[in-house]
Order: sequence, then structure tokens, then C-alpha cells
Amino acid sequence: MLSVFIDTILVCSATAFMCMCSGVEPSEEISGAAYVQLSLRETLGAFGPIFITIAMILFAFTTLLGNLFYVDKCLIFIMKKEPSKTFMHIYHVIASLVILLGSGLSADFLWNVADVTMGGMTLINIPVILILGKYALRALADYKKQRKEGVEPVFHAKDIDLPHKVDYWE
Repeated sequence: MLSVFIDTILVCSATAFMCMCSGVEPSEEISGAAYVQLSLRETLGAFGPIFITIAMILFAFTTLLGNLFYVDKCLIFIMKKEPSKTFMHIYHVIASLVILLGSGLSADFLWNVADVTMGGMTLINIPVILILGKYALRALADYKKQRKEGVEPVFHAKDIDLPHKVDYWE
């Protein structure tokens, strides 16, 4: 998951730097993909829009595949078993329809939806971080203690008194 996040940051940053260096000024009429294509046309000529269109399609496709994989694994974890093939087919059809619907909506609307959903995730994550933060701090203290003792740090869940059984780090 972290690698997808880092890749996204790098790709988006590189795109933003290319656009800022092109000399093309963004406006109400020129925004989103059109702005990126115009910026690359300015710097790379006729090849620019073709390149960025192919790159955006590949990036969107691989991002969607990655996110669908994460959801598949989350469903297995939540249900504590592999969902039936029928359930997964129905889920994939619904996800495909949502993606198709989203591709026809305006970028402003999609950004607003993304902002609201990110806010929802934040409201869920802040209490969880507050609850689990003490275990992260215990793990950090254990790491520092092991480093100070001159040993190669090894994490064991029992060393930080986790209140539940974990799959790893026994």
C-alpha cells in the first residue's frame, strides 16, 4: 500500500513540475487533463499529448487493479473466509459500473467526492490512531532500547503487551 502511495506522489509531483515549467497558465477553461496535455504539447510538441494520455491510462488502470486487489483482500479478512465466486463476480461488476460512471463525471465533482470520502476516512482514523498510538510508542521505545544495547532490533508483539493475538511478530 505504501508503494502505491509513494508512486502516486512521485507521478503527481512530476506531472505538476512539468506543467509549471511549460509556461502554460492554467485557467477555468484549461484545467485537469487538458492542462497537462497542453503543457506537454508546449514542451514536447505533438508527442506530448500522446505520451501523457498513454501514461495516464496505464497509471489509472494499474491503480484500479491495485485498489480492487486491496478490496478483495479486505473482504477476505472481514469475512474470515474467501467469498464465493458469485459474490466476487457481482462485486467486480458493481465496481466496474462505478468506475464507468465515474469516468463520465466532471473532475470538480469527483474531487469534491474525494474530499468528502477522505474526510470520512480521517474521522475513522483519528480515534484509531489515538487508541493504538500507545502501542506504536511502545514499539518505538523497544526499538530504541535494543539499538542502545547494541543488538539488531527484532520486534515481538509480546514485548509491547498487545491486548490481542496477531498473525505475525510472535
